[in-house]
Parts: sequence; C-alpha cells; structure tokens
Amino acid sequence: MADTPSTHKTEKLGEVVSTKMAKTIVVQVTRRVPHPLYKRIVTKRNKFYAHDEESTAKVGDIVRIIESRPLSKMKRWVLGEVIRRAVDTSVIVVAEK
Repeated sequence: MADTPSTHKTEKLGEVVSTKMAKTIVVQVTRRVPHPLYKRIVTKRNKFYAHDEESTAKVGDIVRIIESRPLSKMKRWVLGEVIRRAVDTSVIVVAEK
C-alpha cells in the first residue's frame, strides 16, 4: 500500500467567545438535541480551543474549525475560515462644526 489513505477531518461551526490568549481562540459550538426522556428540544454547548496563527478571528465571529493533531494540552483544533464577521459596535465620534 504505497498510497496513504485520505483522512477525514471533523469540522465544526461555532461562535468565537474569547481571543485573550496568544494565537488561540475559544469557539462555542451549539447544537439542539431532544432530551432523552422528555423529548423537549434542549440547546447543548461545547467550548473548543482552536489555533489562530494570524489572530484573524474576533469575538462574535462565526468560524469553522478543523480537527488537527494535539497542539497543546487543550488545543486540538485549527481555525479553518471566518464564515461571518461580528458587527462592529465601537463608538464613532463625529466632529461637528
């Protein structure tokens, strides 16, 4: 077997909730599943630490993360792409004459 088998990397979509670490983002992935007993739809959330080499993602962005080899104690994901940018809510001061 000279050919290496193609490995399927898991991808997840989520919202960036923290960018306070160097080259690392925290992505919260939400999913809606029925409760096993009561069948009510419940929102479940997981946080994943992802590697962001250029620090392109900001808080509130919707991003795609891709599974990778372990990069540190908690990082096993890499930022794939920014799907949608967060709305910039910074205050713009307009000078009046």
